[in-house]
Amino acid sequence: MKLGIIGGGPSGFYVASRILSRTSRPLRIDIYDRLWCPHGLVRYGVAPDHPEVKNCIHKFDTAASDPRLRFFGNVNVGNTGGFKHNLQIPVQSLLNNYTHLLLATGCTKPRLHPSLPPRKGVVVPALDIVHWYTAHPSTPSPPPLDKVKHISLIGLGNVSLDVARILLMNPNELAPYDVPESVLDVLRKSTVEHVSIIGRRGPLEAAFTTKELREMMELSEARMVPLDSPLLATDEGRKLTRQQTRTLDLLKKGSKNTFPVSPKKTWSLEFYRNPLGIIPGEGGHIHILTLGHTEVDKTTGKAVPTGLTTQLPTDLVITSLGFHGESFTLPPSSSSPHLDSHSTSPDLYSPTLGHLRTLPPVNRLISPNPSGHILKHMYASGWAATGAKGILATTMMDAYSVADAGILKDVVLADEEVESGRLEEELLLNPLEAFDVDLDSLPSEVEQGLCEGTVTTYENWKKIDEAEVKRAKDGKERERMTSWEEAKAFLREVSNV
Repeated sequence: MKLGIIGGGPSGFYVASRILSRTSRPLRIDIYDRLWCPHGLVRYGVAPDHPEVKNCIHKFDTAASDPRLRFFGNVNVGNTGGFKHNLQIPVQSLLNNYTHLLLATGCTKPRLHPSLPPRKGVVVPALDIVHWYTAHPSTPSPPPLDKVKHISLIGLGNVSLDVARILLMNPNELAPYDVPESVLDVLRKSTVEHVSIIGRRGPLEAAFTTKELREMMELSEARMVPLDSPLLATDEGRKLTRQQTRTLDLLKKGSKNTFPVSPKKTWSLEFYRNPLGIIPGEGGHIHILTLGHTEVDKTTGKAVPTGLTTQLPTDLVITSLGFHGESFTLPPSSSSPHLDSHSTSPDLYSPTLGHLRTLPPVNRLISPNPSGHILKHMYASGWAATGAKGILATTMMDAYSVADAGILKDVVLADEEVESGRLEEELLLNPLEAFDVDLDSLPSEVEQGLCEGTVTTYENWKKIDEAEVKRAKDGKERERMTSWEEAKAFLREVSNV
């Protein structure tokens, strides 16, 4: 087997780690990522004050030490997405070089509110804020925190609370963590006094975890505005889950800092409110956010409008409504007549689903033709296959399922009929029985990129990792390299030593 994995985040590494641990047979796993370093969301999504969540990196390091695994960073596969500094290679290059393909491309795009499209200085996606404080290669501009006092955060998930917490924390408390000094400088100049966290439904339907809520309650320099008692009441006889009970208990107890005593910063949970639109303030004036009042339909659980509205003056709106995947198109192939019937290159991404088209339970990729044929030996894992939901443990279990019941089973059973037996298969990759597997060969574009220093390896990453830790001062976790140009210059320097 020669497996190409597109996506070097947790899902891709979990699949690779599982395969390597379950068989000692000769094989090759090559992981490609458009980021110049591995680990995806672990490096560029996890809140910096949650370093324990990053412990999975030790497992990925172990997998990468296996000579059967290679990582190639700064490589964008396909004709969509990517960064200007990426090496761009066509999908066909991977189809020509591997017997199996796994898409672990995640969900990289923010879901936008239809009434609040992004607008500079007025509305920004939470993903831009996360990418700013993690120094993501997309290099979003820092938010104008020195010019705002009130921020409205739309969404009741963990990412929303992460952003609120980072904006309200004392920057000195963040300083020991993996936060670039440039980010800390912006936070130290912040004039933010209040963050309103807004959601369409109530406390029982909120998506944030009790852990995230408790951290908000324990902020040293901010306090929650107490909720009115009716908001925390429950219908008589309604059975609550453990998390719902703990959430209500935390909300009733309130912040560690009592209200209305100091500190100056405050935050509030605005339940049963749905944004209807915003009137931008001209010349630095305050924007007016219109909120429709809602209630939860007891039959469907959905938020429905009551007809009432209120207006909320605010300086900046941040939307945090989740994420979706992106287009991934296949080239027309003479070995796949069903795909050839399309006038354009077939897209494996489904806008309706928000992720790639897959066949559970092992997430085999499905072509977008009306019959939905299985693409033989082609898989997806993690958020690319299921949508943006679950935690790292969920991603790990999904990856193990794909590895065990899908990819490894293909190798053991060779080209026997797939377990489902329901759908016809299409073979775009090289068939195992006819493929003279050269485990060491690479697409020619990647070989050239390695020679030119455009493509990074895991060995490159470990040198960067070591340097980031060494250059941190005053007990800080690390001082990360914040751009490809900086990383490239460093790698060029160490290669000449």
